[in-house]
Amino acid sequence: MYFAYGVPVLRRLVTPRWLGALLLAGLLAYTCYHLGWWQYHRYEAKQQRNERLDTHYRATPVPLSSVLTPAGLDPDDEWTRVSVTGQYTGGPVYVRNRPLETEPGYEVLWALRPATGGPDVVVDRGWVAESQRGASVLPDVPPAPTGDVEVVGWVRPGQASRNRQLPTGQIASLNLRDATTALGSSAVLPGYVLLQSEARSDGSSAPRPQALGEPDRDLGPHQAYAYQWWLLMLAGFVLIPFGIRRELRLEDPEKYPAKPRKTRIWDEEDE
Repeated sequence: MYFAYGVPVLRRLVTPRWLGALLLAGLLAYTCYHLGWWQYHRYEAKQQRNERLDTHYRATPVPLSSVLTPAGLDPDDEWTRVSVTGQYTGGPVYVRNRPLETEPGYEVLWALRPATGGPDVVVDRGWVAESQRGASVLPDVPPAPTGDVEVVGWVRPGQASRNRQLPTGQIASLNLRDATTALGSSAVLPGYVLLQSEARSDGSSAPRPQALGEPDRDLGPHQAYAYQWWLLMLAGFVLIPFGIRRELRLEDPEKYPAKPRKTRIWDEEDE
């Protein structure tokens, strides 16, 4: 009886109504295919980030100029541990909406002028919580050390601008063009340094904002989501035959009777 549906289902499938349903199933499969790859590429990007972290994060520092130049930063060099000596010339500038462990706050930027010359480099010296006097009042932050200072940290690319007008001394994202204007620098390198440590020429250190934690290495659910999207590609094609069979049963229940329901033991006992 089950196989009696085969030919009628195929005949019904070529009618305009069900050809339309087949087209919709194809569009669903096409969309799910690309959504699956979108999620998988996000998974691959996080894998590559972790590989860079494994390579660079605890490596011996290299000169900043060897990885970050006015021409740019190679994506493979992100998170390279670098060192640079110079003098702080501008700051602080507060980057808004930078929570740390769910607590609202700011990341605080300074401009460092390398002793070797060239454009300034933006240094993210760490994090500070919002002021107890409200979001409209900027919190106090330890000043940058004066004189020559050796900075060790990790080189990172800038972020996209949010194009928001904010009070003087604040920016909405770690966008280097916005930071250049806010810091009063004539030019900055196309990347910034996330501070690990800094030392004056005599080896002493100065108070600094709270250091940011190690970068997140979580791969997230993107791989699982990708597989779910790809499995969903089949959903429309699987549902169409069931829909046609249901339509046939409704039109001619004697010719296409429903599958007999199994009698369970507890049903017999109830009788």
